[in-house]
Amino acid sequence: MDAETAELRVLETARTLFEERGVQAVGMDAIRTASGVSLKRLYQVFPSKDALVEAVLRRRDTELRQAIAAHGATHADTPRERILAVFDYLADWFAEPGFRGCAFINAYGEIGGVSESVSEIARTHKAAVREYFAALTAELGAPDPGYLADQLSILANGAMATAGISGSPEPAGQAREAARALLTAAVPDGG
Repeated sequence: MDAETAELRVLETARTLFEERGVQAVGMDAIRTASGVSLKRLYQVFPSKDALVEAVLRRRDTELRQAIAAHGATHADTPRERILAVFDYLADWFAEPGFRGCAFINAYGEIGGVSESVSEIARTHKAAVREYFAALTAELGAPDPGYLADQLSILANGAMATAGISGSPEPAGQAREAARALLTAAVPDGG
């Protein structure tokens, strides 16, 4: 198996196992067994578990940013609709079988206190989602787009944490309605 195939297989396997069991509960041997990649190849591709965790989170960051933007671009025409489409995306995500919460919130909660790199990746991801909201609220013409973006980010992250704990997709709809109220209050004429 070439290095590229092994890397992809290990990343997908590790993500699944981390989501199912948590980062700390999954060892490299479990990833090797589940992926079918030899231990030697696994350590050639990812020299440490820390490197693997970081790679899984960076890959997930890219996937989520692209998925949120694509969902908004295909399901909404206005900035207001694209903001609300984030919560629609979250509802679909939360309804997926096996959803156990946000990988960044979960990893930060598990090992963020001892892993500065995991903390930084989680912060970077959350800042990027906030910046997505900020760009849309600025385009909407909100009087204080950064403040509104902060509020929308809190709603999205709160929905992620609540859905992960409750096992229900309903928090996305609840957060969407709260976001609608915030948008209406900030830009009553619709922008």
